Amino acid sequence: PGRRRTCASVASGGGGVSRHPFWLEIGRQRLYAEWLRPETGAAHQRPGDPGGARLPLVFLHEGLGSISQWTARKVDFPFLLVKMTGRPGLLFDRLGYGRSDPMPLPRPLRYLWAEAETMLPAVLDQCGIGRAILFGHSDGGSIALLFGARFPDRTAALVAEAAHIFVEPAALAGIRRAREAFHAPGNRWRPALHRHHGAKTQAMFDAWAETWLSPAFSAAFDMRDALPSITAPLLAIQGAADEYATPAHLDAIADGVSGRAERWLVPGAGHSAHFDAAEALADRITAFLDGCVPEA
Repeated sequence: PGRRRTCASVASGGGGVSRHPFWLEIGRQRLYAEWLRPETGAAHQRPGDPGGARLPLVFLHEGLGSISQWTARKVDFPFLLVKMTGRPGLLFDRLGYGRSDPMPLPRPLRYLWAEAETMLPAVLDQCGIGRAILFGHSDGGSIALLFGARFPDRTAALVAEAAHIFVEPAALAGIRRAREAFHAPGNRWRPALHRHHGAKTQAMFDAWAETWLSPAFSAAFDMRDALPSITAPLLAIQGAADEYATPAHLDAIADGVSGRAERWLVPGAGHSAHFDAAEALADRITAFLDGCVPEA
């Protein structure tokens, strides 16, 4: 790993949380990242605790996501959860997304394992994080689970939202609809993604869609054998109207891990329940962490 370099000396933020952008260098590749720091008086913060001494939240975005897309629907969920819990939060654009460097292509079939077992530990090491609470959405949820299975001693708790652990017809149908919409003349989705990913948009989208729709990926992708190695407390979340999955994933995750597990099928929410029911999710996650993550 290379050195960490700060790209801004002045934090931005408000409402009890400050934002600190910086760059990470892993090998010869640059990743854009941000710290969210709770300020004195933030909701749920312990008296005298500046936030930095508490176990941090690490946010892992979806397969078409980025830091900036956590706020794409005018709901900044990481900001809300940091404020609610009084914990610092780390966000980063994975390789090939947002402001980070392009991803090497072709993408390997076990790219989620590579993210969980190689890239994420390197990010945490550079940020000085030994143990963390992982919040992952979609692909990010799968990465969080794989990390928890591989590094149980570094995983204080897991919140997996809309995580996939195997390939099912509902996912393939949703991805085909997404691919059709992305390539439709005059669609608004492509320019919307371009605002977040720039020149990497086409390669990023194709790597996501074509990998998941590949018969080789469908045959190789099954995380269920890793679940028993997860011993950290787990909260599994899925929207009842998820466009890419059935509740079979939610049940398999909660039933498959070895540690304490809670499941929540969020009524009326789609694939991004953190947008559709932001305050309810923040409340539920805060209560979950209060009950299962003792501070050193």
